[in-house]
Amino acid sequence: MPDSPPTVLVLTALALEYAAVRPYIERREELVHPGNGTVVEAGRLSGTPWRVAAAELGEGARNSAALTASLIGWLDPRAVVFTGIAGALKPDIALGDVVVGTKVYGIHGGKVTPEGTRGRPEAWYGSNALVQAARSAARDLPGTRVHFKPVATGDVVLADAASGIARWIRAHFDDAAAFEMEGSGAAHAAHLEGRDALVVRGVSDHADQGKAAADASGAQERAAARAAYVTVELLRKFRPPDGSPGPDGGGPRAVRDYSDFRYGTFHGPVVGKQVVWRAEER
Repeated sequence: MPDSPPTVLVLTALALEYAAVRPYIERREELVHPGNGTVVEAGRLSGTPWRVAAAELGEGARNSAALTASLIGWLDPRAVVFTGIAGALKPDIALGDVVVGTKVYGIHGGKVTPEGTRGRPEAWYGSNALVQAARSAARDLPGTRVHFKPVATGDVVLADAASGIARWIRAHFDDAAAFEMEGSGAAHAAHLEGRDALVVRGVSDHADQGKAAADASGAQERAAARAAYVTVELLRKFRPPDGSPGPDGGGPRAVRDYSDFRYGTFHGPVVGKQVVWRAEER
């Protein structure tokens, strides 16, 4: 890829989720992965130094894992955010609320024995830098309720609160606040590639028998819009701890590399390096 600003991958599963993200990307350019043909739209996120690369990957954790890993290898992003809709698992989380995944559970691990199924769960923690950016952003988002809770991922559409899967989640992942289908795949791929990652989900239903009615009311579109809004606002706050450009548009923070020559004895020339620090750090 040619020289460009640092990239953040913003990923979605569904067309309606992608439609909520797309208007935030300025000067969009369509790119096609040279190996698997995944289509990406890349452009600038106003008010930040970030180049956002957005993609609609389709449903399922295995699909999101494979394509996220491929996109990371191609675009070399600084961070990965998977945004979209989810079903709430807690009664105090309302339609239109947003859940930021402090960790993501993969719910399907287990061992079936004569005594019953024993869980073997996996979990991926959300990047602290991204979670902190989301916490900071959430303080200034009036009218948007943001919950910082675990998210559960499974390869099913959950529309029955009395189902075996729902009971399994309550028994083994009691702190999970939302259920969705792709987050664990993207989180796993980002973890293997050493990238910051976060799952952001707008609540469109309560993962119960009322899902069809909620979907028909337009709740999915509204939830996707809220999730996209929170995603964009957290990226405006995202300050990577490694000296990468932050949202103030400045360059990397100065690295204070120096040698202390006091009390030393030297023979021959001494080579030094002059570093100019940013004003606020002097």
